[in-house]
Amino acid sequence: MEITDIRVRKIDGNDKLKAYVTVAFDNEFAVHNIKIIESQNGLFIAMPSRTAPDGSYKDIAHPISTAFREKLQGLIIEAYSKA
Repeated sequence: MEITDIRVRKIDGNDKLKAYVTVAFDNEFAVHNIKIIESQNGLFIAMPSRTAPDGSYKDIAHPISTAFREKLQGLIIEAYSKA
């Protein structure tokens, strides 16, 4: 599976939330609302989630392996830097 498109929508006026991102895979499947968040340790991505009845958050979609998460995060942060 290849990442074929990354679209960044920057957010102004928010200290921590920097952008929402849509990622397309193989020009066939898209994941919307991946967030780019700035922390004390730098930028990171947060996968789309919803609130559970107990108030916790559950990811709707997420990478299974650490290697793919690192690859995805690197490509998203790179696209954000260029936007």
